Amino acid sequence: MADNDLMDKLVSLAKRRGYVFQSSEIYGGAGSVWDYGPLGVELKRNVKEAWWRAMVHTRDDIEGLDAAILMHPRVWEASGHVAEFTDPLVECRNCHRRYRVDILLAETGAADLPEARCPSCGRTGEWTEPRQFNLMFKTFMGPVEDEASVVYLRPETAQGIYVNFLNVQTTMRQRVPFGIAQVGKAFRNEITPGNFTFRTREFEQMEMQFFVEPGTDEEWFERWREARLAWMRDEIGLSPERLRYHPHEKLAHYASAAGDIEFFFGGTIGDAGWGEIEGIHNRTDFDLRRHQEYSGKRLEYIDPATQKRYLPFIIETSAGADRVTLAVLANGYREEEVEGETRVVLGIHPRLAPVKAGVFPLVKKDGMPERADAIHRALGRQGIPSFYDESGAIGRRYRRQDEAGTPFGITVDGQTLEDGTVTVRDRDPMQQQRIAEDQIVGYLRERL
Repeated sequence: MADNDLMDKLVSLAKRRGYVFQSSEIYGGAGSVWDYGPLGVELKRNVKEAWWRAMVHTRDDIEGLDAAILMHPRVWEASGHVAEFTDPLVECRNCHRRYRVDILLAETGAADLPEARCPSCGRTGEWTEPRQFNLMFKTFMGPVEDEASVVYLRPETAQGIYVNFLNVQTTMRQRVPFGIAQVGKAFRNEITPGNFTFRTREFEQMEMQFFVEPGTDEEWFERWREARLAWMRDEIGLSPERLRYHPHEKLAHYASAAGDIEFFFGGTIGDAGWGEIEGIHNRTDFDLRRHQEYSGKRLEYIDPATQKRYLPFIIETSAGADRVTLAVLANGYREEEVEGETRVVLGIHPRLAPVKAGVFPLVKKDGMPERADAIHRALGRQGIPSFYDESGAIGRRYRRQDEAGTPFGITVDGQTLEDGTVTVRDRDPMQQQRIAEDQIVGYLRERL
């Protein structure tokens, strides 16, 4: 399968199987905004829960937070977003479509603007001079729309962590080094959104800010870089050959070191198909220092053992929940030839799969539907999502669940009525085995 075909096939499958729909579709859609359907919301939720479990529930040195989307506008002045959060914008003189310069050059393969071909109308080199465009969405708080009531939809979740640094540290009695984790929505008025859910204007971040003593930051940066790569590979199940770490050559104004964990999507995404799914940054003490300066409040940490006072350095890990979810779909998608037919499979790790088991009566008679439905409901009471399906030939029902990413199929047949055993089919090798009906929950839990 050509790389360029994968995204088209994922978009089609996502709509067909209830993973992702275009937002406001009946009105013609909204630009680069997507709705997660019944299976998509479960998959993304499982990704976020896996992240939260790894970052918060299994560690004593990281606390959780859910900060507000709307913040005091001075927050964004202190962070540098008002002055610095801009991208160079160019407009095609022929069709008047606008593009972000770096993305335009990357996706057209051009060395500079005069060589760049407009993706919309096909004209080459007819561009306006680049101008800076601020990516923050602006709105107003209160009944009067004037400059005094301007607020912004947050372009990142990190600032909510920084302004709550001392609140969390003191209430939870944490000692440096420790971290604060948050999952939440962010908004960026992207000039050139696209590539399905990879680059959107509304998205969800999974960010952790780890506060360390200055001088230990380089060591912690390396530790978190290795830990995050391992999580993508071992917990999320992304193929090692499709993962890489790409260090930044040009650093942001707040960073002393930075790099991205990238996944190979193929097509026009990123650098020759490699797209960022998580950024890791050594932000030094820039953020706390700026918020201390702009707020007038001391944000220093006092070491209880030495009474040393300092502003901690921050190691940031910032993953995109939408991008990681898209990587899981792209990583799992495959087509196989089985008995002369094409089998489409989403090989999603069972822990992440939206539905854990399909439950099928072999035929719609002899009490099999009632027995299968009872199994389906029993799984639901145990918190194991399953899908009951009695429509069509059993092979077709298997194929539908393969395409939806469901790892196991449970079939009630004539033998079930005789000895209480069912057939369990594994999605990937398509092997089947019989187990007792009362062993189904344990069998699934062991593999999830």
